Amino acid sequence: MIDIKLLRSEPDAVLVALGKRHSNIDLTPILAADAQRRKLVYEMEQLRAGQNQVSEEIGRKKKVKEDASDAIEAMRVIKDEISAIEEQVRVVDGELAQYLLTLPNMPAADVPEGKDEKDNRVERQWGEVPLFDFEPKDHIALGESLGILDFDCAAKITGARFCLSKGPAARLERALINFMLDIHTGEHGYIEVLPPFMVNSASMQGTGQLPKFAADLFRLEGTDYWLIPTAEVPVTNIHRDEILPEECLPVCYVAYTPCFRSEAGSYGKDTRGMIRQHQFNKIELVKFTTPESACEEHEKLTRNAETILQRLGLPYQVVTLSTGDLGFSAAKTYDLEVWLPGQNAYREISSCSNFSDFQARRANIRFKRGKKPEFVHTLNGSGLAVGRTFIAVLENYQQADGSVVIPEVLRPYMGGLERITPIR
Repeated sequence: MIDIKLLRSEPDAVLVALGKRHSNIDLTPILAADAQRRKLVYEMEQLRAGQNQVSEEIGRKKKVKEDASDAIEAMRVIKDEISAIEEQVRVVDGELAQYLLTLPNMPAADVPEGKDEKDNRVERQWGEVPLFDFEPKDHIALGESLGILDFDCAAKITGARFCLSKGPAARLERALINFMLDIHTGEHGYIEVLPPFMVNSASMQGTGQLPKFAADLFRLEGTDYWLIPTAEVPVTNIHRDEILPEECLPVCYVAYTPCFRSEAGSYGKDTRGMIRQHQFNKIELVKFTTPESACEEHEKLTRNAETILQRLGLPYQVVTLSTGDLGFSAAKTYDLEVWLPGQNAYREISSCSNFSDFQARRANIRFKRGKKPEFVHTLNGSGLAVGRTFIAVLENYQQADGSVVIPEVLRPYMGGLERITPIR
């Protein structure tokens, strides 16, 4: 949520910043609602000042035993007027809050301006793209030929965009989860949490999923519970409506969760295989920090996610998203894109974002230094998306005979298994 004081004092600057997102933003109703609210509050303050004067007059008259009926009637009228204005303020507050919830975050100054993903800026690349002396298969063909992925069975059990993993495939996902958690907790200093996989509407609103992205979410009918689209939602809301001591910052959490997305806006993209599913596993990194250290912590978080790809020996590149490709709540985002031989392309495997104070204002997360609490800055990123890491391992480590070599760092998690071969 953008600070209403900034909108009020620098509306043109806000419009310029939001205009870089190439979205139509109209601040008129927000500024009108804010002006109306301030006018009503001023009127209410004047009435309360008059109320105090009348109250003193009533007390004085009663003290000398004079007739105070006129003053008492005047007090009743003032109270009614105050109540009426309080109700108007309540209505305007609701309207203003809804307006503010629809505004995206302002891009950071160093975010490249552009219309879409074509304008994203490649920052660096790591690793050598593998060269095969055979035609590499994609993960779908590999999984089916090895007998470890069954999309038809998942469709029978549930529907499209689900997968049933078998044998070494199921164990490989579990191995990746434990490997990532061990690195982030043991080497990077994150505190592991296991949050609920369902959240309420207040939590979804706090991180920016509601109200804008309701169509992309799964809601449990007849409840205020939503299945989480990412662990970012429950983990960020751990400190909703709290004031953290400055000395404890940054607070860094890592969480494994399954994630659930309706993918309402995908329009048929990546409908085959495991790239874009309704349910997938993910390791999420979340940080709460001071405004001054947010950029540094963003770089650290991104490097933490890169470490996983490097340990697995998977080639990747880091790109800065342009203003036109930036997520609703983010001020700046680095995408990690892993090389997938089956697609002959880099594909996103992690988005590492700095949200500035945007989420903290929505969720009311502050820290204390000096006399007045300030809003924290929040950051998060996948460390990594487990399903897409599984795909990358399968495709990059495939062999000419159709088998898949297990990266050495994962073998202790796989019971010493060195290679995936066809299962019966």
